[in-house]
Amino acid sequence: MNIDFKNVGKHYASRTNGKMKEVLMNPDAVGPDIHYYMIRGGKEQKNITVWEPGTVGGEYIKTYGHYHVGKLDETYWILFGEGVVITQKLAIDEKGSPIADVVDEFKAIKVKQGDSVYMPTGFGHLVANIGTTYLVTADDSPVDFEERDPVSLPGHADYELVKQMRGFVYYVIEHNGAPALVKNKLYTEIKIEDLGGLEIV
Repeated sequence: MNIDFKNVGKHYASRTNGKMKEVLMNPDAVGPDIHYYMIRGGKEQKNITVWEPGTVGGEYIKTYGHYHVGKLDETYWILFGEGVVITQKLAIDEKGSPIADVVDEFKAIKVKQGDSVYMPTGFGHLVANIGTTYLVTADDSPVDFEERDPVSLPGHADYELVKQMRGFVYYVIEHNGAPALVKNKLYTEIKIEDLGGLEIV
């Protein structure tokens, strides 16, 4: 077995509370020092992500969220815990550029251990931990270990539109002990939505 260890130091990445404030419903709320942890392996080894349980200002701990750059799809496998996967596709203008505040299609999917979710090309996605334990997933996104920002996962991900809109079109919150959705008021239109049985508060 011939293994090249030169990228081992780049496998671990995490998202801190300071970084997550950019996309939280209540950015001034108290949260854990680290919201989630990533072991980046890439397509062959898979990437592993572990979320802390709990809420920050009523919002379940989640990933930052990103859109894929180029023609790239992805699958998530739920290894432990339970969560809500959010996917959304932005509308495109006449020049072929995404319109940051107009969502063509939104979907919320409740998941648990043993489930898998396919993320089609062109969709942004994030995952929230709605359980009382860690949420753990594996995914098959390729990883560019030469990227400048070791936190980004992976090198083909665009975080800027998510940052500009302070998150996705809905926030996943705890309401009466169950997950529910709160609209992000920066978005102006949702053309098609599948709420996955979640209540809008």
